[in-house]
Amino acid sequence: MPIRYLHTMVRVKDLEASMAFYALLGLKQTRRMDSEQGRFSLIFMAPEGQEECPVELTWNWDGDDGLPSDSRHFGHLAYSVPNIYEMCQHLMDNGVTINRPPRDGRMAFVRSPDNVSVELLQQGDALPPAEPWISMENIGHW
Repeated sequence: MPIRYLHTMVRVKDLEASMAFYALLGLKQTRRMDSEQGRFSLIFMAPEGQEECPVELTWNWDGDDGLPSDSRHFGHLAYSVPNIYEMCQHLMDNGVTINRPPRDGRMAFVRSPDNVSVELLQQGDALPPAEPWISMENIGHW
C-alpha cells in the first residue's frame, strides 16, 4: 500500500512570531483552521509552488506548558535555497540567529521562535566558501 507525504507538524507558543519566521524563509500560509471547540488553530505554510509540502503550525489558544523546552523530539525541518549566503544574510538582517553558519557554502541551521531546528541546504553544488561565513562560530546548538 503506497503512502504519501502530508505535512510536518510543530507546536508553537507565539503564533505571530512563528508565522513571521517561516515567512522569512519564504513560506506562505496555504490553509488555516480555527477550532472554537478545541481552542486551537492549525496554520499550514509552504513554499510557493510546493503547497503539497507544508509545515503545520499548531497553536493552542490557552497556552501549551507541556511543550518540551528543546522541541527536538522530531528532528528538524529542511529546505533547499537558491543561495544559502543570501538567505542567511536575509535571516540575520531580520534578527534570526544563524546557529550553524554555512562555512562550507552548503549547509546552515537556524531555530524558529519555538526552538524548532531548521536546516538550510544550498541547491545544487556548494557555493565557494566566503566571508563572513567562514569565520563565524557556531552559536548554541541546532
